[in-house]
Amino acid sequence: MASSLTHCYSSPSSTTTLLLRRRHPINVGPTSLRFFTIHSSPSSSRVLSIGSYVARYNANFFSGAYMSASATEASSAKVIDGKTVAKQIRDEIAVEVSRMREAAGVIPGLAVILVGDRKDSATYVRNKKKACETVGINSLEVNLPEDSTEEEVLNHIAGYNDDPSVHGILVQLPLPSHMNEQNVLNAVRIEKDVDGFHPLNIGRLAMRGREPLFVPCTPKGCIELLHRYGVSIKGKRAVVIGRSNIVGMPAALLLQREDATVSIVHSRTTNPEEIIRQADIIIAAVGQPNMVKGSWIKPGAVIIDVGINPVDDPSSSRGYKLVGDVCYEEAVKVASAITPVPGGVGPMTIAMLLQNTLISAKRIHSFE
Repeated sequence: MASSLTHCYSSPSSTTTLLLRRRHPINVGPTSLRFFTIHSSPSSSRVLSIGSYVARYNANFFSGAYMSASATEASSAKVIDGKTVAKQIRDEIAVEVSRMREAAGVIPGLAVILVGDRKDSATYVRNKKKACETVGINSLEVNLPEDSTEEEVLNHIAGYNDDPSVHGILVQLPLPSHMNEQNVLNAVRIEKDVDGFHPLNIGRLAMRGREPLFVPCTPKGCIELLHRYGVSIKGKRAVVIGRSNIVGMPAALLLQREDATVSIVHSRTTNPEEIIRQADIIIAAVGQPNMVKGSWIKPGAVIIDVGINPVDDPSSSRGYKLVGDVCYEEAVKVASAITPVPGGVGPMTIAMLLQNTLISAKRIHSFE
């Protein structure tokens, strides 16, 4: 697959600082605050509803017939604007946080543990803290040096596990190499595992008839975007590119729960282009800049691009630009809808983290 990394700004940059910005906002119809839950039943039973405006506007656009439309009919893909949807979700969460505070005297709390001084991790943590402030969620933070022991991290987790004011615990990944990531993540109480990485949460996600307490934030954000833009998933052919525990694997499980026929493309897949070209829905999460070319995409497909990769760009003042795993310039001419990079999935990840924290606080305090 690496041999496909040519053209379309595929030269990787050494810069690691990742910024989330967006350029062309799209108006998304209003929806009531109904949190996304997992069901294998038809869409009418989902807790999440799509605002009437969005449903009417997109009914024909994302119909099954349009999915197989010709490239000439879909000459320019609709932009799935994650920044706008995330803002809408944050507004909805803020209303619920305020209602919970006034009715029950409870303020949801999110604790974040950061180990080391990675600039990208520090940026993500700052963004999470700022997002908490905008919706009224209490934000607690522990910053530990790179040479901290695993025991120190576990002690902080134990403290937050027992703290009734903390409803969600997030350990920022990656951890330093001398720490056992599995041990650290397993130490978080499942009731406060708002990242959704606890083995019991993933196990429940994988089993029919079982419901996880939390769904991993980035895959959850991908499905939320499809829902809010009225994209039909049931019966569609979906391809997930990448099989990581954080995105690819749970994304495939979520699509399967939505009754899609799911394939996973990974580094050992033979002829990935042929498999991807069959997809009505593509979720790309492989971390390779511009890997998926326009010729790999079925006309009318819907693309959710999770990748956010810095590549060299001498024309930029920063010396680099951010691109996804899909060659946007080519894909936009073939797909019916696509997320931009940046401004697509990135903002949704933090919005889903806030939503999971609120869900946790409501569950712990039996607040409806």
